[in-house]
Amino acid sequence: MKLFFRYLKQRLPIYAVFLLLGITFAVSFTLYHLPFSAVVYPYILCSAALVVITVIDFTGVKRRHEILTSVKSITDVIEKTFPEKDDIELADYKEIIRLISNEHRNFKANTSKNYYDMVDYYTVWAHQIKTPIASMRLNLQNEDSALSRKLSADLFRIEQYVEMVLTFLRLNSDSTDYVIKEYDLDSIIKSAVKKFSYDFIVKKISLIYESVDKTVITDEKWLSFVIEQVLSNSLKYTKNGSITISLSEDDKLSIRDTGIGIAPNDLPRIFENGYTGFNGRIDKKASGIGLYLCRRICHNLGHGISADSKIGEGTVITIDLSQKKLRHE
Repeated sequence: MKLFFRYLKQRLPIYAVFLLLGITFAVSFTLYHLPFSAVVYPYILCSAALVVITVIDFTGVKRRHEILTSVKSITDVIEKTFPEKDDIELADYKEIIRLISNEHRNFKANTSKNYYDMVDYYTVWAHQIKTPIASMRLNLQNEDSALSRKLSADLFRIEQYVEMVLTFLRLNSDSTDYVIKEYDLDSIIKSAVKKFSYDFIVKKISLIYESVDKTVITDEKWLSFVIEQVLSNSLKYTKNGSITISLSEDDKLSIRDTGIGIAPNDLPRIFENGYTGFNGRIDKKASGIGLYLCRRICHNLGHGISADSKIGEGTVITIDLSQKKLRHE
């Protein structure tokens, strides 16, 4: 209906001329003392013809409007379904759509090629850099000193950053390597904590954790990545105190620290890609990608993830490992 009123408004000059002609004929017949019915009946017939023409014309306008509106999502189908008609206006529109569609296809193909070339490059780079990292780790295992332990911890951080790159690339890949089955949650947590043992000792951060007798349906590698990222953040922003890992009765895994906390304005955005907030301005090396990857991974695994924090008191990250969503599906 809105389109029809727009159509009438656009054709208003034509109807005004038609009305003006009718009035002109009526006045002329009246001045010459001719029967008024001699102009009324022809005018009524012309009005009926105008209505028919209006309906036909509006139908064509509506059809063209729907086609042109669909250009917002250009596809090859539009070109094929565009009405074949010997109409100058339609021919021009069809040519425009053809050119735009070709441009769109070329742009999409080039963008896709550039993206996959970049993915291939960084994937190869990440796998190649793992070789010298593994060699350095083997060399460091041959001696036990404060320096070697420090270098091992730094090497572990490098491995984390490399793994973060690979994770980012895999998340946007068409294929995944998820292996969803039941895993022992306690072994996943202990394995993640063990990797940060040096940081706990050096920073004198207490770990509060009691073993949990629980199996969860998840992917071990991807859930481990999430837990490691959360632990890494907790250790980074906790100068003293403790980190507590606990599992509630409703299968919600909480990692709580006594660190600097997160500002209320930053809290709703910490899972956004690249967002570092106030803490990121303190730590210039923060990338703002770790928690974003955690949220993406948890979403893919069917787990929920949330955060709560108070400035100066600490932060708690909660991972919902309940299987409600999986059972529903």
